[in-house]
Amino acid sequence: MGRALLITGASSGIGRATAMALARRGYRLALTARRETLLAQAAREIESAVPGARVTIRALDVTDADAVAAAIPWAAEALDGLDAVFANAGIGSGGRVGSGQLAADLRCVQVNLLGAMATLDAALAWFRAHGGGQLIATGSVAGFRGLPGTAAYSASKAGLAAYLEALRAETLAEPIEVTAIYPGFIDTPINQGLRSRPFLIDAADGGERIARHIERRSARAVVPAWPWAMARYLLPLLPTRLLAGRGLR
Repeated sequence: MGRALLITGASSGIGRATAMALARRGYRLALTARRETLLAQAAREIESAVPGARVTIRALDVTDADAVAAAIPWAAEALDGLDAVFANAGIGSGGRVGSGQLAADLRCVQVNLLGAMATLDAALAWFRAHGGGQLIATGSVAGFRGLPGTAAYSASKAGLAAYLEALRAETLAEPIEVTAIYPGFIDTPINQGLRSRPFLIDAADGGERIARHIERRSARAVVPAWPWAMARYLLPLLPTRLLAGRGLR
């Protein structure tokens, strides 16, 4: 029997593609997202492609901390245990600061950062009571340097990166593993409206690479590694004048 894993934001994009890749590896999956119809479609797609796959679904808004807390024991019961939780739910928000879309920017931070914190916090509490587990979250290369046109999104992912490193330090002496995934441009709805998507890979490829890192229990992984692993160190060094006016939207 394979490992049991819960994924938030599994109805499309990275979550859906990674779920398929993990199902092919024998994982038992609890898939959650706000859009239950798309979630059901994802489950049917996995079950069709992977005969015998064990998949259960639940509608979940990660900004509802009580609902998130309830989803952890639900997944454990539905899957006969729980080995890992993947805090993947996320949304984009583009546009310049002061352009009249503060509500969208705040929602972006609420989902991407606070929703991930709620998921990881609830999962850690459950793992501590049940002998350990793996905490996984989707950051972004956008968190390596605030970029014009994506200020809120960059801030949400930079905050999540810092949270994951603090979490790693806090759990160092426990049977808890922390895996931080930093995607570059993977072809998903969250970035399909951008003018430029350099070094783009398709969702299936991205999901397969992420699944490998989850299975290896990598501490940190940039996906795809080239050239984004280098960008992690170079982006903070670029003069601001080179970035100014070159928004992604």
